Amino acid sequence: MIGKNRYYRRTKISEAKFRQLLRLFALDLTASDAARLCGLSVRSTNDIYQRIRLRLAQHCAARSPFAGELEADESYFGPRRVRGKRGRGAGSKTIVFGLLKRDDCVYTE
Repeated sequence: MIGKNRYYRRTKISEAKFRQLLRLFALDLTASDAARLCGLSVRSTNDIYQRIRLRLAQHCAARSPFAGELEADESYFGPRRVRGKRGRGAGSKTIVFGLLKRDDCVYTE
């Protein structure tokens, strides 16, 4: 049996409807609004939206520069500690946070 959709296997939803759902997902419409516009059930639309979100998360995780083993370090720079000021040690200090990946690329934030 040849499916109607090359992007989403074992479905009765046509490729045109799937592309329309993808456009509506990109426009940030809710699943119920997209289902009403496409003429599909909310359950099918929710399932497709969830699969799109999962695929996006997998793609972003694979392309992330922070994938793999990382080293993280933080430092506080500023005036010295003032005695008698409990709990106010880092108030006026500048926070420097760094991440180091092993192939010598440093990303700071």
